[in-house]
Amino acid sequence: MGEEAEEIRLLRRVALGDEEALLALYRRYAPRVHGLARRILRDGHEAKDVVQETFLRIWNQAERFDPALGRPATWILTIAHRLALKRLKALKPLFFEEEGAEERVGGDNHLDRIRVAQALKALSPEERKLLELAYFQGYSHSELALLLGWPLGTVKSRIRRALAKLEGKLR
Repeated sequence: MGEEAEEIRLLRRVALGDEEALLALYRRYAPRVHGLARRILRDGHEAKDVVQETFLRIWNQAERFDPALGRPATWILTIAHRLALKRLKALKPLFFEEEGAEERVGGDNHLDRIRVAQALKALSPEERKLLELAYFQGYSHSELALLLGWPLGTVKSRIRRALAKLEGKLR
């Protein structure tokens, strides 16, 4: 039996209340879930909480998994990703709305930094977050596609559009 087929079988068993199946999924995915959460949250303790929440959610919602809609790995990591972003949002206001954002965006002088920070605030929250993830947290386009569950082309076009908007605001 292939790895994916085995994971589908485990999720079906979890849906029936099989704790051993949940433990098997935990052993397979806890390190990946923790790594994803730690990368988003930049905090090991918070990442551990996301791991716990992810597997609790899997336990409570395993019957919702549909193999026709995607792979088990995608479903599990999407749950983790959403929980980590929800926790990040609760812990910190949007990066570009934080006090001192202009110091992080650079510029030769104080007025340049203020102009850049104001231009960033003129973008939609999604555009600001996308640019933050790509340029300040170092995610590649491929990583963002996986993280956000979007096609790679969508990620690239939305980043291009956000950068063009930002450039227009700075003119």
